[in-house]
Amino acid sequence: MSYIIKGETGDWEVVVGLEVHCEVISKAKLFSGAAVTFGAEPNTQVDFFDAGFPGMLPVLNHECVEQAIKTGFGLNATINKMSIFARKNYYYADLPNGYQISQSDHPIVSDGHIDVTLENGETKRIGIERMHIEQDAGKLIHDQHPSKSFVDLNRAGVALMEIVSRPDIRSPEEAGAYLRELRSIVRYIGSCDGNMDEGSMRCDVNVSVRHPGEPYGTRAEIKNVNSIRFVMQAIEYESKRQVEVLEEGGRIVQETRKFDSVKGITKTMRSKETAIDYRYFYDPDLIPLRLDDELIERLRKEMPELPAAKRERFIRDFGVTPYDAEQLVAEKDTAAYFERAAKGHDAKKVANYILGDLFAALNKLGKPITESPVSAENLGKMVDLIVDGTISTRIAKDVFQFMIDEGKDPETIVAEKGLKQVTDTGAIEKIVDEVLAANPDKVAEYKSGKDKLLGWFVGQTMRASKGKANPAMLNDLVKKKLSL
Repeated sequence: MSYIIKGETGDWEVVVGLEVHCEVISKAKLFSGAAVTFGAEPNTQVDFFDAGFPGMLPVLNHECVEQAIKTGFGLNATINKMSIFARKNYYYADLPNGYQISQSDHPIVSDGHIDVTLENGETKRIGIERMHIEQDAGKLIHDQHPSKSFVDLNRAGVALMEIVSRPDIRSPEEAGAYLRELRSIVRYIGSCDGNMDEGSMRCDVNVSVRHPGEPYGTRAEIKNVNSIRFVMQAIEYESKRQVEVLEEGGRIVQETRKFDSVKGITKTMRSKETAIDYRYFYDPDLIPLRLDDELIERLRKEMPELPAAKRERFIRDFGVTPYDAEQLVAEKDTAAYFERAAKGHDAKKVANYILGDLFAALNKLGKPITESPVSAENLGKMVDLIVDGTISTRIAKDVFQFMIDEGKDPETIVAEKGLKQVTDTGAIEKIVDEVLAANPDKVAEYKSGKDKLLGWFVGQTMRASKGKANPAMLNDLVKKKLSL
């Protein structure tokens, strides 16, 4: 679904490609044995190789390679049996060796795709050009001293998977859907935690505009955007900026920009009229990486059920709506909770409670679903109590809150609090009679033609029963009594 910008010279189409850097989950860095822990004290997780000491040689971390292969499966991509590490040469203070070990023309993964579902229900296929593995650079800290910058090399050498999409994205919505699906995939696989706020997943956004059907326009690259919402905002702003420049007779300069999340705008960082010459050459200290069929097949068999397959199964086996399936599957822990809660119970009602009451409660408590005070099993039991008529939907609200507050199972709460639904006709009839007797003027008004008062009587009677009366029986009795 294209994001069309109306201009004086006609419609403009947005063309977007994303380069996503995913930090590999591993206990050590890509080419050294240094630890990888987010938030550690600066420069406490640095090997001699990471610090660029002369004579230090890289030793490839096989776990990082296996994580990359599994991610390639998740991207529906080709796993290349031979890939080559190359040196990407440039100097920066947080890159002690003066080069980054990456992969250039022989990546480990190529030619894949991700299917995303948009808000209107449309499915869009977005191509993956390649995925390569490389080492990260360190980090410069500029706000600790008025005239000096500090270097933290903890991140230097951490393994990254760079996933490069084809320019198939046509709107901020499509970009958001792509990133959410990609994040779900790597989290399900366990190859990256996807925490954009911690920098373990970040995105370079390439944006250009054109009149539909014309060749691609000149693109601008927006570097290191660290949230899905900011990526969408950056695309919206940058595409409109480019249209304004072109409509005024100007031209788009190929450049690197940054996104100001406070002002919601992009700003020029540096001109990029021509591609930087990184003087790539194959790393002489690393032989070509060759993968055998046995390794590839073993990793293929270890693959978990991925989000797309799980969504289809939830719709087919549990009867939930496509929208609910999308929400339930977005996070691996939520999907697992739903499966436990829905097993043997009314899955649609379980889904409604998870996406409504439970999510609201967890958000208020500031807890993830893995720390929910309501276990999946107890949520399923509470739904059973609604289905079999032990409690009403109204009483269930109270039961659920007691479960949140006390952590007890629903049967115990219903027994202790006396919350069992009243289904005895005689008991309900008595309450109805008392309410009608106490409001003769309202009864007279109803009988004179004010039919809307029926809801008022039902509400009064339900209140008198403390919410315990069976709603269907109560409605029938109120109508019957008022018609006499």
